[in-house]
Amino acid sequence: MVYEFEGRTEKEAIDKAAEELNLDKDGFDVEILETHRSGLFKKGYVKIQVHTDQPVQVKSGEAGTETAVQRSQAVYGEPEAKNDFEQKLIDFVEGLIEHMGYGGRVSVLFRENHKIGLKIESEYSSILIGKKGKNLDALQLLVNIYAGRQGREDIRVILDSENYRIRREESLVRLAYTVADRVRENRGSILLEPMNPFDRRLIHTTLNDIAEVETKSEGEGLYKQVRVYYRGMR
Repeated sequence: MVYEFEGRTEKEAIDKAAEELNLDKDGFDVEILETHRSGLFKKGYVKIQVHTDQPVQVKSGEAGTETAVQRSQAVYGEPEAKNDFEQKLIDFVEGLIEHMGYGGRVSVLFRENHKIGLKIESEYSSILIGKKGKNLDALQLLVNIYAGRQGREDIRVILDSENYRIRREESLVRLAYTVADRVRENRGSILLEPMNPFDRRLIHTTLNDIAEVETKSEGEGLYKQVRVYYRGMR
């Protein structure tokens, strides 16, 4: 299911989504659609889109019915499977890359509330990651579908190899700042390459506090584009 929420800040919008959908914040994916900074004659706001496969029970809005949500921090350093479900995930990913014609070993990278990270170690990591991480994203999508078929729609699987996710994040942050400088200099707009929801959210979040710059997602489907534009040009 997909829902949209707005707030003065990203945190406020996410908090509103968690409260109204009665879900743990780890129970849904967030895509930032649009950010606007506050000004002299207008209030700032952030528009987000929430994706979740979990059953949603919208709260009635009665006062005093809020329940505290506790988020557990990620646990690292225990790479071996701790139960049958984790072993099935490992076997599934290893089977996938084997059918692709590449060898590799899969282990648990981290465990978090409603989330588990898997790490692929292979001499063919560059191929498994693919251009802009698209092969890794495809493998991640498949293993999440598999997890759902095992009755674990509540778990999101994050797949990584050679610390690609971290390196990609650092690269996108640098890109965001570079583009923001160009936009402020020429007072125009720049449309970035198509990105997955996680990468787009990183761009939006990085530029959320940059003066004179606003962002908006454009396009349809999973791989949309982020437009970075000079504030007020619209």
